[in-house]
Amino acid sequence: MRSILTTSIFLMMLLAFTSTQAWDPKGLEGDVAKGQEAIDALLESNPEMQRYFDAAAGYVVIPTVGKAGIGIGGARGKGLLYEDGAPTAEVTMTQLSIGFQWGGQAYSEFIFFEDSGALEHFKKGNYELGAQASAVAVTAGASIDAGYESGVAIFTQVKGGLMYEAAVGGQKFKVKALK
Repeated sequence: MRSILTTSIFLMMLLAFTSTQAWDPKGLEGDVAKGQEAIDALLESNPEMQRYFDAAAGYVVIPTVGKAGIGIGGARGKGLLYEDGAPTAEVTMTQLSIGFQWGGQAYSEFIFFEDSGALEHFKKGNYELGAQASAVAVTAGASIDAGYESGVAIFTQVKGGLMYEAAVGGQKFKVKALK
């Protein structure tokens, strides 16, 4: 019982820290700058990803997702939804997972919407990606074989940390339109 409590406290502290570090208190300009840095890093590691940005009806950039787990894990990050290259909404991602896992990791997440139908479904808020949804880790040539599944393509790029994982979980997104 004590180890479960210790693990829970550790996860809450880590997620609170990574969430505050991931989002810029300077407002929208700072958030857009962090998003652009993440896009630049992605395109530098794999220039072929540009085709997703060019063809998507919209996309989400979450510059930093903090993830940690010891048996029970979680992840959290904030980013922006872009339509026609301009930010239109703030997106918050939360993930809970259960299974064999240990460690901590930070990564960027990119979600592309193939058409306006998939984009509109996401924008309604409280969107969930179940355990069956899979993200492609961006490496040289990773985007060549990746495709859309139900109108959505998800890519991640590791920024740091070490995570051993054989777990099941899902991601939940909250979408809040910018004023």
